[in-house]
Amino acid sequence: MPAKAQQPPPLRAHARENRERILQAAWESLLESNDASLNSIAKRAGVGIGTLYRHFPTREALVLEVYRHEVQQSAAAAPALLERLAPLDALREWMERLAQYGMTKVGLADALNSVATHESLAAESYEPIIGALAMLLAANEAAGTIRPGLDPDDVLLMMGFLWRIDPQSDWRTRSGRLLDLLIDGLRSGAPEGPNAAD
Repeated sequence: MPAKAQQPPPLRAHARENRERILQAAWESLLESNDASLNSIAKRAGVGIGTLYRHFPTREALVLEVYRHEVQQSAAAAPALLERLAPLDALREWMERLAQYGMTKVGLADALNSVATHESLAAESYEPIIGALAMLLAANEAAGTIRPGLDPDDVLLMMGFLWRIDPQSDWRTRSGRLLDLLIDGLRSGAPEGPNAAD
């Protein structure tokens, strides 16, 4: 009758940690190569292949979950960033994270093309991303750091360049330069922006 109930939580926590490690390893591996083997992903995650299969019974299931996981992480980052950073810094950091998500999408493109639900997956990812971007733009508009009246769809469309950078290149440096240009454009005409009187 003592403490039987104490054991399951650590096991669940351990399983969650394994799942997170597998997703991170899969993201990194698929970014490097679309045809990374499940064995190499398990090894990178520091788990046995049986553990990987318990969480993701097929390669397709793993690829889809990596994609969904990146979308969720990108969307969830917006409110957390606004809590700890100034609105413009939060927007910039979120865009940098979206650049990483963009690289993931490129890295997963071939694998996703073989999935029947690819179109519905794109639709599924749109709402959380556009919602997060709308939140960040609204916070910046309220702070006077970007021009008023920006449409989140327009800004997301402009950010499409993130998906066009070659993931095998020095994409972080290039995306940083392009993001500087985009942020400068968003600030142009803002009450507190570069064109405002000091």
